[in-house]
Amino acid sequence: MKVLLINGSPKANGNTAFALNQMSEVFAAQGIESENVHIGHMPIRGCVACTSCYKTGKCAIDDIVNEFAPKLEAADGMVIGSPVYFASANATLIAFLDRLFYSTHFNKQMKVGASIAVARRGGCSATFDELNKYFTISGMPVASSHYWNSIHGAAPGEAQQDLEGIATVRNLAKNMSFLMKSIALGKDAYGLPEYDPRARTSFIR
Repeated sequence: MKVLLINGSPKANGNTAFALNQMSEVFAAQGIESENVHIGHMPIRGCVACTSCYKTGKCAIDDIVNEFAPKLEAADGMVIGSPVYFASANATLIAFLDRLFYSTHFNKQMKVGASIAVARRGGCSATFDELNKYFTISGMPVASSHYWNSIHGAAPGEAQQDLEGIATVRNLAKNMSFLMKSIALGKDAYGLPEYDPRARTSFIR
């Protein structure tokens, strides 16, 4: 099994990386492979609504989004980590996620998702909710911990002092590991749920 961990911070070795590394340690102990992907420092532009991905199945802007897509298709789970900027996720990360989830047409059903918000003080809950929406629109179960998935620190290294936050992200990885393993057993025994056909409704007629 494999999990992808996305570092949406511009800092490669900041508090977001620390939180994700805590999860990687747990995944390794659970016999699950993990890969950390740092994208927060990249010049990633947002979606331009060209809709070419409807025909090609990939984004017209050929960058890290298209490079990452096959990794997500092959993975069993995905963790998104972001610093909090103005009670929101890093805009670079959001551009990446918008284009990734919109342009990829492979089935993400039952891949497990989780998100972590990292802040000096406030805005974690809003960022946490923002990131989880990518999972809930894609048929991806959302892993939880014993508390909302946040860890606190401003300067690099300060998150190491947040013992509650460390326990939260480590327990998140434990729950996520259990959920991925349970889903794998369920898929073998019962298969994936069969969805009803989608019906798109416009509210302006």
